[in-house]
Formats: sequence, C-alpha cells, structure tokens
Amino acid sequence: MTELRPARARDATAIWLRCLVPVARPWVRLVCFPHSGGSAAFYRPWGAHLPPDVELYGVQYPGRLDRIAEPGADDVDQLADELAVAVAPLLDHPTALFGHSLGATVAFELARRLPARGVVQLFVSGRVPPQRLRPGTMHLASDDELWMELGRLGGTRPEVLASPELRAAFLPALRNDYRLAETHPWRPGPPLGCPLTAFVGTEDTEVSLADAAAWVEHTRGGFGVRTFAGGHFYLTARLSELTGEILYQLSRHVPGRYGRLVGP
Repeated sequence: MTELRPARARDATAIWLRCLVPVARPWVRLVCFPHSGGSAAFYRPWGAHLPPDVELYGVQYPGRLDRIAEPGADDVDQLADELAVAVAPLLDHPTALFGHSLGATVAFELARRLPARGVVQLFVSGRVPPQRLRPGTMHLASDDELWMELGRLGGTRPEVLASPELRAAFLPALRNDYRLAETHPWRPGPPLGCPLTAFVGTEDTEVSLADAAAWVEHTRGGFGVRTFAGGHFYLTARLSELTGEILYQLSRHVPGRYGRLVGP
C-alpha cells in the first residue's frame, strides 16, 4: 500500500467517515458501510448495543445529507480506492468492517486494498458474493418504480417514503447507488487473510442461503454463515441479535477485555 501523507489521510477520514461512538482507547473499531440510498446515520442506533470500548464509524458516501452537493461515485472501485485512504489512520487499532447490501460489496473491495493485517474481520450482510452478482437494470427504471422498490425492500421509514421533498432529495443518490450495485464487475484475486462472516435474512428475496455461503471462496482466514429471521432489512428488527453475534465473532479473533467476556 502506498504510504500516505498524514494530513491527506486525516482529511479523507473526515470526509468519508462519521464517528458515531468515539472511544478514547478502543478495543476494536467497527466501520459500517450503508446500503443503496443509505447514509452513515443508519448505524447510529448500533451505539446502544455495543460495549463501551468499541468505537463505531459510519461511512458517508457522496451525494447525500452533508455531502449532497457532491457528485456520486463513478464506480465501486473509486469508492474503495478513496476509502482506503480514509480508513488508513484507523488501523493503529484492530479494525473490523461491516457492510449491508451494496455496503457489503464496498467493504469487501476495501478489505482487498488494505494491508494484509489491516482488517481483523469482515462482515457481509444481505449481499450476493461478487462472483455471483447478476447485472441489473433497476437503476434505469422510472423514478416511481425505483421509489417503489425502496419501499418493497423495507428499511425505509414510512414518513420518508411519503415525503415528496425527501424523495426528490434522495432519488439521485439512490439511483447512482443502484447503478454501482448492478454494474460492478467481478475481478478475481487472492482470498482475504481475515475471517469473514456472512449474514442473511431467512425471508430475503435478494439473497439466498446458498448465495451467502458462497462468500467462503473469498477468505482463507475462517468463514461462517448466520441467518436471522426477516427479509432484506432483517437487521433493523434483529439489531440486538446481530450486534451480539458480531461481538461474539470479534471476541474469537481480537484479544482484549471484551474478548474474554462476550459469549455466544
């Protein structure tokens, strides 16, 4: 990995990452990547379910909220390249990545770009692995169809779906995110050295259990699959269970106080 000037790395961190739960001396840092149309704030409720020595970050993609004036990313590779610079300063402590849906693809591509020991564990959720990704056309659909798809998948509050103002503000970023998710090409490479855990909802119409299990091809550091009751956005209703599983998995691989106390 190219050595970065500290000032450049700090600037990138401030642009791309929102520290949702700051910790002075973290046991582990957990960096979370949103779904299509999502933002860093989606992960703010996670703070109530994490112990006091887990520092929580949410990734803020361009084109939304405080970055709404910025153009969306050209492709997933651009996101991963720029995030590699942003995340680099965090790696002085054990750092894990969690991504849901589109976020899983971004987190995986980032993990491939970081140093071999840069990521202690990768968690992917609600996403087909890259070698099974099927090209899609939802990003070419009408505004009405795209907005209806957002409602179908769940995970978006009814008041947001019902607001014409929010629809107009969110649609450009949503459409670009769908384009990234539906057109990202698979480029084979060496498997990751860190453990990888795949999560999937039992009623998810987008990802099957067999799809989730196929993530095994992308790690030589240990692999597991965990299912949760629910659909594509199972994680909103099963947040306590999900964070508990993440902490348990981290306790197996990251030394420290909570590594000894957290159980299955």
